[in-house]
Amino acid sequence: MINRQLIDPKSIVVVGASNNISKPGGKLLHNIRTGTFSGSLCSVNPKEDEIQGLPSYREVKDLPSIDLAFLAVPALFCTAIVKELAETKGTRAFIIVSAGFSEENSEGEVIEKEIVEICRAHDATLIGPNCIGVLTPAYQGIFTLPIPKLDSQGCDFISGSGATAVFIMESGLQKGLRFNHVFSVGNSAQMGVEDVLQYLDETYSDDHSSKVKVLYFETIKNPERLLKHASSLIGKGCSIAAIKAGTTDAGSRAASSHTGAMVSSDMAVDALFRKAGIVRCYGREELTTVASVMMYPPLKGGNLAIITHAGGPAVMLTDKLAQGGMDVPHLEGPKAEELLTHLFPGSSVANPIDLLATGNAEQVGKSIDYCEHFFKEIDGIVVIFGTPGLSPVFDVYEVLRHKMLQCTKPIYPVLPSVTTAAREVEEFLSHGTINFPDEVQLGEALTRIYGTEAPAKTEPIPAEIDLKAIRLLIDGAEEGYLEPGVIQSILDAAGISRVTEGVATDEASLFALAHSIGFPLAMKVVGPVHKSDVGGVALGIDTDVDLMEQFERMSMIDGTTGVLIQPMFEGIEIFAGAKYEPGFGHMVLCGIGGIYVEVMRDVASGLAPLSTAEANSMINSLRGYKMLEGMRGQKGINIGAYADILVRLSVVLSNNVEIAEMDLNPIMGREDQLAVVDARIRIDKSQKSKV
Repeated sequence: MINRQLIDPKSIVVVGASNNISKPGGKLLHNIRTGTFSGSLCSVNPKEDEIQGLPSYREVKDLPSIDLAFLAVPALFCTAIVKELAETKGTRAFIIVSAGFSEENSEGEVIEKEIVEICRAHDATLIGPNCIGVLTPAYQGIFTLPIPKLDSQGCDFISGSGATAVFIMESGLQKGLRFNHVFSVGNSAQMGVEDVLQYLDETYSDDHSSKVKVLYFETIKNPERLLKHASSLIGKGCSIAAIKAGTTDAGSRAASSHTGAMVSSDMAVDALFRKAGIVRCYGREELTTVASVMMYPPLKGGNLAIITHAGGPAVMLTDKLAQGGMDVPHLEGPKAEELLTHLFPGSSVANPIDLLATGNAEQVGKSIDYCEHFFKEIDGIVVIFGTPGLSPVFDVYEVLRHKMLQCTKPIYPVLPSVTTAAREVEEFLSHGTINFPDEVQLGEALTRIYGTEAPAKTEPIPAEIDLKAIRLLIDGAEEGYLEPGVIQSILDAAGISRVTEGVATDEASLFALAHSIGFPLAMKVVGPVHKSDVGGVALGIDTDVDLMEQFERMSMIDGTTGVLIQPMFEGIEIFAGAKYEPGFGHMVLCGIGGIYVEVMRDVASGLAPLSTAEANSMINSLRGYKMLEGMRGQKGINIGAYADILVRLSVVLSNNVEIAEMDLNPIMGREDQLAVVDARIRIDKSQKSKV
């Protein structure tokens, strides 16, 4: 757990410090010495008694008691140093900036594990190794640049990569994004991004804590912890933006079901972020733009006014907002006409509000006032104002800055002339304001935030789910794909409607089932996983002759153990499925079903367990949603019943980790009729031991 010694130490030592500030140890000591740290600061170097004007000790044993130790020495020496400091100097926080650990080779991994065990034994916090350090209001403990001036109203930034942290900070600072804490966790040997986020959640104060969290992951080691604390922070009024790099589809290539083949670790990350309410980003410019937007009060709706003196950027922004489900509504009426009288001839107030190239500071201010006070349909304002370099625009930016402080509606400045109006932009940013130099990036950020739903809420388990009966069925099953009869019992216990069916293994059972169910019938081979691929499906069987002919044919298919008999069932084909993704739990998928599910890939995903709202959101996001509603005279399906199947399926999955893969495909029906026609479930009992 993060402790006081890491966040607000009273004494710090840099082991491996140097008078040469081009070396990590030297630069680290310099940055701490010239920053905000007011406690006792010293160093260890076997060749020096004084470094950068501060006392230096030749050996660790000569040190006084120390709260926090920075290590900038080869990995080989770190174990002994950590051990001595923890045992004899009371050190309870360590930041190891050195490389050469698990990221390099197996020997380094062994050293890393030894250090973690020492820290655990002494209840000490370890950041790193292989990181750039930590910035808190108490000290600036990094060996790199930039070092932003920390601001309690800035964002908290946690990064799994040191170099990336540097680039993200540079990107943010150019926009005016402010920082409160910065944690570079490196290899995350003990403390990862999720652990730091837990600390920020558990110590959160509405009056003093940052309300924006920015995360960069290379590995999500504890998805459950991330979900818990991200959801908690967002519930407290925070906003979170994150990048997850290094995703791969390799895991999906080993899957045997249709659903399993479509699931990837990247899809699992998407589902986790959606469930937590995290805005996912894919690059540092996007991340810092989203974080900058989050520094503003949240929009109360999706309607924006654009005030501009340049038509092109306004059009591009309008397009981007529309693509993301937001709007630039047409402005008209007496107040719009009145605003027009304050502008130069040829201007437009239809929205975008076009001031023409000759627009001035007074007109910018007047346009903002009308959007604030008279255009009630407007939720936020974007002001795009650059310069061709004919005259300074200090006055425009000063008016804009004051309006940003006065207005209740958020105002997003797009000041694109970062070279031509460099002095004006610098002056604007010096007051703690933010600039969005690219209007399309701003539009993308606004729509990403607007389209991110609040964290999912937990719901009571739906009625009529017999989890005990399902548990007995799973416990009694063998590894691999379940027999149809067991699957039927699981669906019945879950309260998921299915077609009446049975398995025939000989002529007598075949005719008994057929006449019990009634023609016309569907026949499906039992045994092979992909029935259609081996000719194991026959539809529209309506005579005893056809019945026997297809039974004999299917009995010859390699691997056949029987033939499933079902009534013909008509309607729209949809599917539900699931795959267990290690670390994340079960991924639940839904979409347009049938044999083309992998080709069409019109699917949506969520992380079990699902709430009804999550299930409905998944269904609504499908490209074929209009078809499910009903169109061109064709009746749709019962959307509520489809969502109920997804919720019930997710509850079963959450309580039975042994389910490795599941396909309910197709689920068919129209209006109130909706039933599972075909189902497969694969069991892997080794998964339970890994949880």
